[in-house]
Amino acid sequence: MRQTILLLITAACFATTLFAQQATYDFLRINVNARTAALNGSFVSMKDDPNVLFYNPASLGTLSKPRISASYVDYLMDVNMGSLSYAQYIEGIGNIGGGVTYINYGSFTQTDADLNEIGMFEAKELALIAGIAIHYDEEILFGVNIKYIHSSISEYSSSAVAIDLGFLYDVPSQNLSIGGSVLNLGTQLKKYMGVIEQLPLDIKLGITKRPEHLPINLNLNFHRLNEKGDTFWDRFSAFTVGAEILMSESFRLRAGYNNKQRKDFKMGTSAGLAGFSMGAGIIVKDYQFDYSFSSYAKDIGMHNISLGVSL
Repeated sequence: MRQTILLLITAACFATTLFAQQATYDFLRINVNARTAALNGSFVSMKDDPNVLFYNPASLGTLSKPRISASYVDYLMDVNMGSLSYAQYIEGIGNIGGGVTYINYGSFTQTDADLNEIGMFEAKELALIAGIAIHYDEEILFGVNIKYIHSSISEYSSSAVAIDLGFLYDVPSQNLSIGGSVLNLGTQLKKYMGVIEQLPLDIKLGITKRPEHLPINLNLNFHRLNEKGDTFWDRFSAFTVGAEILMSESFRLRAGYNNKQRKDFKMGTSAGLAGFSMGAGIIVKDYQFDYSFSSYAKDIGMHNISLGVSL
């Protein structure tokens, strides 16, 4: 019983840290599908996946065929999240993509000033995204997204519009790609109670390298490069690393590490496995099934499943 109570308290603290202290629209920072979660967000320079739409629109230009991906994750405290993305090439236009990501925080008890229960209410957030990527030449790609964001708590709501900008330098002969993006550059259309809030602007830079004769993709990404710290080097403390091992043509193993996440969820002198993630992917003909587990504290983690289809 004591362990159960301790686990519930830890889960409540975790949920508060992850959600309650977030600013409006910070759900846009959460990894959207199992593959990206297994790599812990080190996805800025990845290729040939419709979910690059959420990290770097320029990478849409690397898709070899039309693809669709759907994902669902059941968080703690009745919070759940899902995403859907699609991308394809259109002759004379370029590679286009569209996606949606949402998060439902569950139902809450509503009370009056005297703490009398008067009903229930819900809190939800949603983002709709459309993007395009074009080739500047054989190695350099540019991309842009337009984004509509909506957040609601009971009868109150807020909305915003934003754009994402990205580039990708792809060198297949070297098994190397370098990408960068500026995400959530925009403004609010409608404010909560008239209060102006900033969107979660995020400047990212990443590199993906497959060493010669080794069946593994290695990623290093820097996030939130626009945020100041006590020193210049603090700008680079929000980094992630990821590894995707190509076990065969149809099976992949993945692992990731998020340095900022580990710091944020450290309790006392111990962080346990917070910040670490792992997962696997199976490809059967035109279908891809992905699974990930992300650790946040002792005995607390998130399971994510995704399904992708090549059309």
